[in-house]
Amino acid sequence: MTMRLLLINPNTSAGVTQKLDGVARDAAASGTELVSATATRGVPYIATRADAAIGAVVVLEMLSARDGSFDAAIIGAFGDPGLGGARELFSVPVIGLAEAGMLSACMLGRNFSIVTFSRALVPWYEECVKWHGLHERCSSIRSLNEGFATLESVQNEKEQRLIDLANRTADEDGADVIVLGGAPLSGLAHVIRDRVAVPLVDCVVAAVKQSEALIALKTRSPKAGTYRQPSAKSSVGLDPSLSRMLAGSS
Repeated sequence: MTMRLLLINPNTSAGVTQKLDGVARDAAASGTELVSATATRGVPYIATRADAAIGAVVVLEMLSARDGSFDAAIIGAFGDPGLGGARELFSVPVIGLAEAGMLSACMLGRNFSIVTFSRALVPWYEECVKWHGLHERCSSIRSLNEGFATLESVQNEKEQRLIDLANRTADEDGADVIVLGGAPLSGLAHVIRDRVAVPLVDCVVAAVKQSEALIALKTRSPKAGTYRQPSAKSSVGLDPSLSRMLAGSS
């Protein structure tokens, strides 16, 4: 069975997309066709609520422009910008990195912690955990508090600091599992897994395998519930493909 999987990066950093794509291809099954895309407008690095709001619109535009070409889509940003809206508009599964990583962590331990590379991300991540209803399973969110050279190099630059932080989090916060938060950390879990005392979750790998599982389930489009397609409406000034989706035609 061929599965067409779309991986979108809702920020403008092509280097991050390349990193996401490499990890996703290594994780994908032999019958999975993967296409990756980078936002052509927006911000280079989604780190705040305002950035996430911009990213949410970009997500809907990117999905709308490619509607009908994929069996499932992954939003390649840890805070899952636009995830709820995408699930309303599109009939195929849409998976967020954060949700995929956290749900996978819940299957590996009683609780988890998120470790990331920038303190600016923490408030947004805290709200993301609560939005997904997983705050009772989340022991903590910990981050480094220092600058870094580039997004593309941050995991190499801060590798030992992230290992130390992950081990300290497991010890001090009682985390059974560590989720590495942030698209720029994609692929790091495999590299450092033997140097951290508890299991690590790579959110891209989790999202790819969950996408494949959801495609295989062959579920129907919802006609009821909170993710049923909203009523058609007109719009002004939006990307034409998104405007067509809102109008009820693709």
